[in-house]
Amino acid sequence: MQLVVGRILRPHGLRGEVVVDVRTDSPAERFAVGSVLRTDPAAAGPLTVEDVRPHQGRLLVTFEGVADRDVADNLRGVLICVDSASVPAPEDPDEFNDHELVGLRAETTTGEHIGDVVRIEHAPASDLLIVRRPDGRNALVPFVRAIVPEVDVAGGRVIVTPPDGLLDL
Repeated sequence: MQLVVGRILRPHGLRGEVVVDVRTDSPAERFAVGSVLRTDPAAAGPLTVEDVRPHQGRLLVTFEGVADRDVADNLRGVLICVDSASVPAPEDPDEFNDHELVGLRAETTTGEHIGDVVRIEHAPASDLLIVRRPDGRNALVPFVRAIVPEVDVAGGRVIVTPPDGLLDL
């Protein structure tokens, strides 16, 4: 499975540097000089990091073979990815990588199927599980122990104890 670790926003300057919106907790590791990154669409890559530096909360990255602004502009909007197999499991047993949660069946403590986790949103207050309900609507479930007391990755499910009305929003 491909995991998105960044998105190329636009060129920066005239020498092929691009502005990257980072979407990983490990930017120093993912964007280390020499790293080979996959792209989506795949026709744009793979890309090898030649140089990287922080700039206004984002990264400025130079990739091998991208020597001028015109070539860099062709990368606008490209997603930068890594293979999920290259991402180590968290050391904390109560911490999960997003790709481990997507696809899990969401159930109540009584076993009632309330939907499937389709995505994770990283909100300021807490992470949110986006659960696709059986009727096709999405429910936003705060990923906090009081509401999601159990995550069983091996069993393919999360247990949810939603407060009244949460799934009706």
